[in-house]
Amino acid sequence: MSAITIGILAVSMSIDAFIASLGRGADAKRACLRRALQTGMVFGVIETLTPLIGWVLGMAAAQYIALFDHWIAFGLLGAVGLRMILQALGRKPEDQPRPASSWGLIATAVGTSIDAMAVGVSLAFLDVNILLIALTIGLATTLMSTAGFMAGRVLGSRFGRVAEVLGGLALIGLGGTILFQHLSAG
Repeated sequence: MSAITIGILAVSMSIDAFIASLGRGADAKRACLRRALQTGMVFGVIETLTPLIGWVLGMAAAQYIALFDHWIAFGLLGAVGLRMILQALGRKPEDQPRPASSWGLIATAVGTSIDAMAVGVSLAFLDVNILLIALTIGLATTLMSTAGFMAGRVLGSRFGRVAEVLGGLALIGLGGTILFQHLSAG
């Protein structure tokens, strides 16, 4: 696999996390590089591990994962997105946003990385350096998620709840897209 192909794969696998990070950043009350880096690292680590897990599972688990991975992604992303929307709509302008939970961050990261596990399964059948690919995906995801959080932060200060609702809708849409693609393919 060429460096360009690995780069394209890494960016493709990172877009979901970027979108999710925009929504998380929109909820931030003030700029906080520490939270942006934490968000990027959590997404990056999980996005590094999932293709490795998929690769290890290989051919034996491919049929089982393919049967329900889209439902897991849809459920996690839909639930987190709906929670973001309800939180944004229920908040009065004078309310302080609640700190984002670590479990919410992890659930979102897992939801956005389910497809990377499926990619890892497919890579098990190719002669590739899975460690290099997984690390590249993780690095791209870390950078894009950190940037997404900071960009969402700017949107949040200008557009407040609207940006958070849009982030929640994006997560629901992303989960719906994953579900639709899998259901319509088979």
